[in-house]
Amino acid sequence: MRSMPMSRSGEPKSARVIPEILLMTPAEALTFVKTQGVVLEAGTGPVASLAEVVAGGPIHGSWWAHPQGRQIFAVTRAVRDCPDVLVCRLVGGKITYVHRRLWPALVRIANRFPVADLAQIHEVHTPSGKHVTQETPFPDWVPDALAAQALKLEGEQAAGLLGAWSETVKLAAKGRAPKKRPIT
Repeated sequence: MRSMPMSRSGEPKSARVIPEILLMTPAEALTFVKTQGVVLEAGTGPVASLAEVVAGGPIHGSWWAHPQGRQIFAVTRAVRDCPDVLVCRLVGGKITYVHRRLWPALVRIANRFPVADLAQIHEVHTPSGKHVTQETPFPDWVPDALAAQALKLEGEQAAGLLGAWSETVKLAAKGRAPKKRPIT
């Protein structure tokens, strides 16, 4: 454990000291996303949540306040920075990671999802230190070679690659208006 500042009575000054027990490294997180294919950054849904995996179980409230919050932040930022991971709002409008191996399948059945949920999300750090989210609309982020791969897949084959959760999305997406998000 990290050394804790102690009060004069010998008690720790802060209860927010985080043990140096890594439940998941950034490399392990990337392997997890690759294996799962589609993963939520946080929250609950029909696919796994990376924050809950890093925390070692369900998170009640915000993961920022969780004892493993710093590690969750580090791991999620490593995944967001990986060129093999698409960051979008695919599952329920929540931040979702899609591994590169599934991009052709996603592009093939993109018409089943609200187009706003397929935008690629980038987090940019400004010189002032502010974090700004930028989005590249779908299909602007799709290279021609990827679009060609997608055309080789049958729709049901693509849905099967994405997982059973994608089979039910079409019905849910019809009734949901795309979220309006400012593009900065």
